[in-house]
Amino acid sequence: MYGIVNKAIQEMIVENYGIEKWNLILEKSGIDIDFFISNEPYDDGVTYVLAKTIANEMKIPVQDVLLSFGEWWVLRTAKEKYSGLMQAGGASLKEFILNLPNFHNRVMLIYPRLTPPEFKITNIEENGVWLHYYSKREGLQEFVKGILQGLAKMYETTVDIQLLKNRTLGDDHEIFKIGW
Repeated sequence: MYGIVNKAIQEMIVENYGIEKWNLILEKSGIDIDFFISNEPYDDGVTYVLAKTIANEMKIPVQDVLLSFGEWWVLRTAKEKYSGLMQAGGASLKEFILNLPNFHNRVMLIYPRLTPPEFKITNIEENGVWLHYYSKREGLQEFVKGILQGLAKMYETTVDIQLLKNRTLGDDHEIFKIGW
């Protein structure tokens, strides 16, 4: 993952718990990186170790860390650093989600070495859709759910998100049923 992801995790912890807590997490994680460069790729393992260390330090499940980070990613990182890109996604939550399959094509113009997930939209109705999430990275479904929750907050839309299929249960990808 790119450094922007790890920097955002750092910003979330520092803003909510202080620099001392971040330094403790970094030390306990065993990651020997003083600072993350936004446009440089890092091994995915760095991000996973950070999430697990935060979960251990905060005594919460790693899924809760990923969920919180997904919301943070949308409402803080993406909204502040990529506002034009986010606005181009659509004027409503439904428009943004329908445009999501093409979203990472635009992101790849900024981060050419990105290995993005793929999204497919099915079961499109007036009040909801099914979002199919395909990724080589496993275990990030709560991060995606957090992103969806963050998008709902950004568009001031109440949502119900259900995970219908899950790779940890043997499916080949995740399917989220999103209703508004």
